[in-house]
Amino acid sequence: MPKRSLASRGTLGTSNDAKKRKTEEKPVATKKTGKQAAGSKDSTSTKAPVSKKSTQSKSYPKEIDPNTNIEQDPSEIEFTARVPTRNKKGELVFEDTPDLRPNLTPKEVMQAGSFGGTYFRPIKSGITGKSYSGMWKELPKDWLKGLNVGRQVSCSVYDEKVNTYKVKCGGSLEMWESSGWMHKQDPYGWFQWYCRFYQGRRTADDERQIGRWLRCAGPTGRWRNNLISKCVKSSSSFDKHTISPVVRQTLQHWAYRLNKEDFEAYAKKMKQK
Repeated sequence: MPKRSLASRGTLGTSNDAKKRKTEEKPVATKKTGKQAAGSKDSTSTKAPVSKKSTQSKSYPKEIDPNTNIEQDPSEIEFTARVPTRNKKGELVFEDTPDLRPNLTPKEVMQAGSFGGTYFRPIKSGITGKSYSGMWKELPKDWLKGLNVGRQVSCSVYDEKVNTYKVKCGGSLEMWESSGWMHKQDPYGWFQWYCRFYQGRRTADDERQIGRWLRCAGPTGRWRNNLISKCVKSSSSFDKHTISPVVRQTLQHWAYRLNKEDFEAYAKKMKQK
């Protein structure tokens, strides 16, 4: 299958050092086969087969593998896997990673209003020691259509009014860096990894990042089930936005929005306890 790369799009956001030279080492990527998806990277197919109920197939690592914790020059990123399809439930189905089932694409996350408009702001990374700016330029243009990039994508000051639920959530970059969860290839964090994974990049850190999503927003995820529990205990519908808007915004940042089917499934389990 022909490989797609960010370099073919033209101007990319870069670190200061990347402007002078290419990164010396590349992360280990898994080889994928399949037909290249045509058109926009967000043109998610609706031809997914009826999916089997998702049950976690294995355990996922929590720690970063120091042997693969190396930087990746954005111009060297290659997209080798197919973009996901959607099943009848609205979940995104990645053919090579059955446990990862978000229901929001990266484009949908940004278009909905997320991260206080600051996700792709200029940063000085504590894990690579480099400064980054303009990283939003690597995204497909249609993902940003209609957005004010300076206010909704790369703003330096967090604005909760940009967010869907008009609340602030999430820790600082420094907090995430000190936690030990930030990989050098994706210095902005999980959502940067998701943007790249969605488009077809595959690396050795994927399983750890999938595990993070599962523990947050998967079927047994902490915040997904926290939200459902609050709705049940308050006798509220799953989509009542005044019930825990901070958790709803958090889940949106992890590419998940609570739906009726997931709500009813976990609410039933709660009643059986």
